[in-house]
Amino acid sequence: MTANNSPAEVVTDRAAPPANVIDDLLPAALHTTEQYANNRVERDHGRLKARLRPMRGLTTNRTASVLIRGNAFVQNLLRGHYELGTDATPALGLATAFDDLLAVI
Repeated sequence: MTANNSPAEVVTDRAAPPANVIDDLLPAALHTTEQYANNRVERDHGRLKARLRPMRGLTTNRTASVLIRGNAFVQNLLRGHYELGTDATPALGLATAFDDLLAVI
């Protein structure tokens, strides 16, 4: 992000229409069209997309909000952003974290 809260870099595919719009709206942003440049973003929400496919989408904004927040919470637990389940082995880390959370609630 730059000082005025506009993105410093935009990653898209090589399609011409997004490139033209990005050049018009964000002339100072670096427009990256390299193959696989957005893999970090795709990999991050891949598990969420895998969970949504069997559900055939979401019907209300509330269910979308609950599912997305729950997915983010579990991902943050797995990445070690909380002090929950830190004393367990990696294979049991998530289960131990939920046990710790249950004790607090």
